[in-house]
Amino acid sequence: MMPPVLVTGATGLLGNNVVRQLLDRGHLVRVLVRESSDPRPLAGLDVEIVRGDIRDADNVRDACNHTSCVIHSAAYVQVGRSRLDLHRAVNIEGSRNVVEAARMARVRMIHVSSVDALGIGSISEPADEDTPLAKPVPCAYAITKREAEQVVLQAVHRGLDGVIVNPGFMLGPWDWRPSSGQMLLEVAKGRAILAPRGWFSVCDVRDVASGILAAMERAQTGRRYIMAGESITYLKAWRLFAEVSGARRPWASVGPVSLWFAGMAGDLRTRLTGREPYVNSGAIALARKPKCYCSRRAETELGYRTRPFRNTVQDAWSWFQENGFVRPSPIL
Repeated sequence: MMPPVLVTGATGLLGNNVVRQLLDRGHLVRVLVRESSDPRPLAGLDVEIVRGDIRDADNVRDACNHTSCVIHSAAYVQVGRSRLDLHRAVNIEGSRNVVEAARMARVRMIHVSSVDALGIGSISEPADEDTPLAKPVPCAYAITKREAEQVVLQAVHRGLDGVIVNPGFMLGPWDWRPSSGQMLLEVAKGRAILAPRGWFSVCDVRDVASGILAAMERAQTGRRYIMAGESITYLKAWRLFAEVSGARRPWASVGPVSLWFAGMAGDLRTRLTGREPYVNSGAIALARKPKCYCSRRAETELGYRTRPFRNTVQDAWSWFQENGFVRPSPIL
């Protein structure tokens, strides 16, 4: 039996799907989770649990010992301007700890980044792994994911067998937090009257997890792989969310002036309460970028494939319903 695969971020949307697919394929799995982590994502799964934090180099080094591969999907994700120090501590320094532990253990490391760390494309010319980087938007998550990639690539030059994957906007089951599924839940509450103007690449988390398992076996060291999917407008996506969940249909896309005021209102609320809302200037700046991406490299080299996004939304919505994230409609 091969040594276990170590997964960080195993209680998150992507990490939890990766763990479940590894187990389905007969792999031994070890997970590094914090003491405060939600126990539900790993309940009933045959995994070896190591308690620790990726910000602690000793914890990470111990977890990496006697493994066959490290899949690093842990990250701090808050789409906005605030908490840059915490984003740096987790997304950059935490990744550096994982990189060094994997390099010393001489095992392959799959680093989960994001399309938000890449260059910007358009619907007519989607960005790929070689698209030149533009100036980063003022969003702590996007800034630190880009810098974390450089940590990985620098370590590759020092002997790390490292691979980077860049997922698009993921939906699907096992979203316990919830993370990106929060967008679907907000639309389902009927609050999304006006959608942001712009495009984004959407995909199923299960397809990305399968792509990561393929990268364990076939990816080229030091190479990036975009794992995205269909590029659609926010309005089209939100109307699909509303259709599947039975919610009020968004009317239209909102213009840049209205978005600017909404972002400023969110920033003001952050200053007054200390808590950054879902709508803020950093999130809006990121959403306004034409986030259209090409997954051809992953398709050609790893066999990456995506299912219809409607099926993804239906499965995500069913999972949220089955696991108590959606209040049942009152009986009249």
